[in-house]
Amino acid sequence: MSDEEKNDALIVFTPSGKRGRFDIGTPILSAARSLGVDIDSVCGGRAICGRCQVIVPEGEFAKHGIVSRADHLNEFTSVEDRYSSKRNLKSGRRLSCQARIQGDVVIEVPPESQVHKQVVRKRADVRDIALDPVTRLYYIEVDEPDMHHPSGDLERVYKALHDQWEIEQVYTDLRTLQTLQKVLRQGEWKVTVAIYHGHIRSRDRIISVWPGFQDKVYGVAMDIGSTTIAAHLWELGSGKNVASAGLMNPQIRFGEDLMSRVSYVMMNPGGDVDMTAAVREAINALIGQVTAEAMIDLNDVLEVVFVGNPIMHHLLLGIDPTELGGAPFALATNSSKTLWASEIDLHMHPDARVYVLPCIAGHVGADAAAVVLSEGPHLQDDNWLIVDVGTNAELILGNKDRLLACSSPTGPAFEGAQISCGQRAAPGAIERLRIDPETLEPRFKVIGSDLWSDEDGFDEVIERTGVTGICGSGIIEALAEMFLKGIITRDGAIDGSMAATSPRIQEDGRTFSYLIWEGEQEIRVTQNDVRQIQLAKGALYAGAALLMEHLGITTLDRITLAGAFGSHIDVKYAMVLGMLPDCELAKVSSAGNAAGSGASIALLNSKARREIEKVVKEIEKIETAVEPKFQEHFVGAMGFPHATDPYEKLAQEVQLPKPKATAQSGGGRDGGGRRRRRDRV
Repeated sequence: MSDEEKNDALIVFTPSGKRGRFDIGTPILSAARSLGVDIDSVCGGRAICGRCQVIVPEGEFAKHGIVSRADHLNEFTSVEDRYSSKRNLKSGRRLSCQARIQGDVVIEVPPESQVHKQVVRKRADVRDIALDPVTRLYYIEVDEPDMHHPSGDLERVYKALHDQWEIEQVYTDLRTLQTLQKVLRQGEWKVTVAIYHGHIRSRDRIISVWPGFQDKVYGVAMDIGSTTIAAHLWELGSGKNVASAGLMNPQIRFGEDLMSRVSYVMMNPGGDVDMTAAVREAINALIGQVTAEAMIDLNDVLEVVFVGNPIMHHLLLGIDPTELGGAPFALATNSSKTLWASEIDLHMHPDARVYVLPCIAGHVGADAAAVVLSEGPHLQDDNWLIVDVGTNAELILGNKDRLLACSSPTGPAFEGAQISCGQRAAPGAIERLRIDPETLEPRFKVIGSDLWSDEDGFDEVIERTGVTGICGSGIIEALAEMFLKGIITRDGAIDGSMAATSPRIQEDGRTFSYLIWEGEQEIRVTQNDVRQIQLAKGALYAGAALLMEHLGITTLDRITLAGAFGSHIDVKYAMVLGMLPDCELAKVSSAGNAAGSGASIALLNSKARREIEKVVKEIEKIETAVEPKFQEHFVGAMGFPHATDPYEKLAQEVQLPKPKATAQSGGGRDGGGRRRRRDRV
């Protein structure tokens, strides 16, 4: 190591993933500004506003090749001590304007410290759900005590339920019993009873009693994604969605993708406990947010339904996910679970119940089961492919006779990570892009504005947000447009010869890049960006092709993109890139947050729980990691849209470019084009 290297340190910011080396003693805020990291500082770094708070995750982060420690920053300053004692500096946080780099460190920028707060695009889809809630309310009038007919208060409640509602074999939680006598007398022997009806009637249980008449209780359906968590609050009696909210999964600081989090657990004993605590804290915050929005008491929330991928499922339940990190990818359990909310430290009614949907396989979780419940491919005649696009894509293929499932390791590129100018969906991020076929000039839209960049008023709009990067839907459209306009060849090389046509195509080391925006934050598509999307879309296509092969079909009748990200992809551009097998564009659609919808169905319909438990047992699981044909499909899928598949159905609706001669992709020693062996993936 040189003397120069010894005098600097590596800093990695999450969730943006931006990184760089800086001199020892550099303030974190200065490093963030240099890298274009979004940290709020109204006072300009004068330690007055206290808005630039950051977190220092500790441990070994294999993905980043870094060991992060709190003492890799300078000691707390007197200003920070003052903020800790008198103002709003939370425990475990630093002011980025005061904290200075002393060694390699990972810095998490929490949502409240970001100028452009994260836009979480998960909402409960409006769809018909047969209302049959597991938790129901019963108003009863109870006989008063009588010395001539001695009986306990609880037994007289049971008698009233039998006589007035024909309900038998009910049990009662101890906490409910402890307050029962006071409630009965307060209500003058008229009370409302909440009963949780289990799958077996003998498990029916009184979980709450209120004095007088109570006509509303609530439940929450929650989708725990690796990137975001979404909560939907429902009034159980009416089936009305009264509030929804979402936030970033705080586990991101332990690793952007699922395997990074498993790796963190392996390398940091107790890391699973930290991640469990983080996700439960976030869940409690979300439940508090939706109940506050609906202006209801936490004690009125009597049920929660959870879905999530297997690793999120295990960490929610406090189960070490290490076994899911390698073959044979064994689940601790793939069955549904019913728990008390207090068992997993949730803040709501003390006897509230939690239902967790069953998982399908080691890498196909309860979220995929919820998608099946929401969309119903097991009820259809068509050969239907459903893809829940995320950092780990989950695929379901089949019909009423046979269903297959697998997962594909797409990574976080589709969500803007691992892309040079990538970011998550937030105001200022490019989300739509078009390229002029003659001039190759781009025009685009950013989140937070309805105007295209070439429309009047756009410059005034972006004064508020800036053009800060490019999110997942934006990078997909950018690459698809570049391919359609001849800037990218079928094998994925940015064609350097096009520089003669447009100054947008520029030399970038030994390759070329396409410049989208010249502003305070320069935004371009690099050759490595193309490769990252090729790897992600190749894995997605290969998983679908493998399922089709196992099902014995060569064409698909329909395709549905599920998930928050899938709902914002233009399906034409997804098909142009070859993310999905060839299919008529009219038969390709988005389902929105189907996992959240499935969770809501399970919350509001008791029969749906039994249905999905039965269907999951019948789904055939295909493990891509041990399938030899997966790699063969993957290699072919690296081309745009595919190396060998002509995409005839797509070609009928979109004019695909003709194959070019070998592209000029770099300068080389002779200054001309050359074949780049490292382009072959």
